[in-house]
Amino acid sequence: MIPLFLSLLLAWTPGTGAQQDTLMPFMAHLDSDNNVNLKWGFSEVQGTITFQLTVKTTGWVGFGLSPNGGMAGADIVIGGVGRNGNYFKDYHATGNEFPLVDEKQSYTLLSLIEADGQTTMTFSRSIQSCDEEDFHITDSPVKLIYAYGKTDDIGYHSKTRGTKEVNLLKFMARSSLQDGNYLDFVMENFLVPAEHTYYNCKVMKMPKLNGKHHMYRVEPVIKNLDLVHHMLLYSCPSSVNQINEQQCFTGGPGADCFKLVSLWGVGGLAFELPGNAGIPIGGQDYEEFYRLEIHYNNPAQEAGRRDSSGMRLYYTDQLRQHDLGILDAGLMVPSWGYVIPPTASAFRSYAVCNTAHFSDILPDPVPDLSVILIMLHTHLAGRKVRVGLFRNGTQIDFLAMDDNYNFEMQRVINLGTIKTIKPGDEIVVECTYYTANRKGVTQLGLATTDEMCLAFIVYYPAISVDKCWSEPNMHAYMAMMGETDYQGIVEMLKTKAWDQASIAVHEATMKKVPQIGFISNDHSNYTIYEGNIPNMMATPSVSCSSDPTLKGRKTNWPGSVKS
Repeated sequence: MIPLFLSLLLAWTPGTGAQQDTLMPFMAHLDSDNNVNLKWGFSEVQGTITFQLTVKTTGWVGFGLSPNGGMAGADIVIGGVGRNGNYFKDYHATGNEFPLVDEKQSYTLLSLIEADGQTTMTFSRSIQSCDEEDFHITDSPVKLIYAYGKTDDIGYHSKTRGTKEVNLLKFMARSSLQDGNYLDFVMENFLVPAEHTYYNCKVMKMPKLNGKHHMYRVEPVIKNLDLVHHMLLYSCPSSVNQINEQQCFTGGPGADCFKLVSLWGVGGLAFELPGNAGIPIGGQDYEEFYRLEIHYNNPAQEAGRRDSSGMRLYYTDQLRQHDLGILDAGLMVPSWGYVIPPTASAFRSYAVCNTAHFSDILPDPVPDLSVILIMLHTHLAGRKVRVGLFRNGTQIDFLAMDDNYNFEMQRVINLGTIKTIKPGDEIVVECTYYTANRKGVTQLGLATTDEMCLAFIVYYPAISVDKCWSEPNMHAYMAMMGETDYQGIVEMLKTKAWDQASIAVHEATMKKVPQIGFISNDHSNYTIYEGNIPNMMATPSVSCSSDPTLKGRKTNWPGSVKS
């Protein structure tokens, strides 16, 4: 099975009219054509999870759990109904090649049926198997992969393969499309400059809508997968009243458009919002103009390439209970004095957002914020991203984490359960970078060879806060280092002969120095404050059990272990 997994549109379609399966109550279509359907259910007491995969084929079918949507590290089962009866085995993949049969077969086949042109395979396993060749199922979203063939020759599967991210243990059902109304926010035959990195911003006017509506589904419209790195859509204040297109961050009317409405990252899928929240558009006091920002990554600096990528947003006049908001939290970009050393196998950067200061720029009391989705974002050196939630100085949860972060698979994560940010809580974003293959320092910036450390937090009810960034106080850093010349300290960091000891000292120092926090909203109001990075817990460990009668999933919060 060769590299799987093109980005397919997310299609959440609850069944209608059918009695719910009490043993496997959850269901998702894994492909956009509804040819691959998955049902599942699990028992906390028994520590087991059961899957039922139904595929429109009479050939072999494959299903797996992957750390990043690819083959490497995936836990896979392959089965079918052959001439000599049923076949079914547990595999694991070490790379982009045919997977290897597991020495320990941890999956149990319950049934395999071929009828009416489709194959239905039902199987189970422990939620946490002690087999090192199996994928550990946790409370975090997992990339499900699938592939199938027209015959029982497993080596042939053409283009019938794909991936979809699902939180198996904290699944949140999605509604079907309510109607066919949508708005396209796209570039139009834009000539991509022959530059490594280019940000293009287009301000466009939204068609007039009769009253307030809610957008509930976001689909990427990608015309050049090799060029488009990420897209952000902002609404504009009433002061912006003309269309415009120019390079981003160079002024112009779009410079005042700060309210983030939608987003997409390379490798991402379409996504739908839950039935009780939507992105408000139209009606009185709502914006007419929107700014689409696209980051083009053109490392070959090809000339003559044109692009019409963007986003398609579906909307309805059936209003949901809540307006949705997006909070951009993380490290300030650019942050001129911040450098990530070369030759580091795991360098950690931190940013803190103190929600106690939201009230500095808001006229009304700040409500509890219900977080439902998050998109994590770094550039090429990023390997891990964790977002911790702190209350009264103590970490109470992780809003999100990805210990297998993949630059090519930046997706909106469905948390599967609502997590609450209360006024005064702190949000800490931690990014781990790998620079062992780099000779010079890496700075925070816009190019993919620069770095970012951001978490786009999707929540309700919406409040008028858009960005909550921080950066180390470089004046405090200079004082700690005994330096007085700002340019001199920056040059020293760039030219320093780094080794593992000095890298560790630099990481600890950048975390220890006070942070300068910056919070802003779409009305250009902002506040600046000083804060500190609290200690973040180690990633919770998950125990395993080879005894299916025991509870197989136990999460331990090692409060004494800090990073």
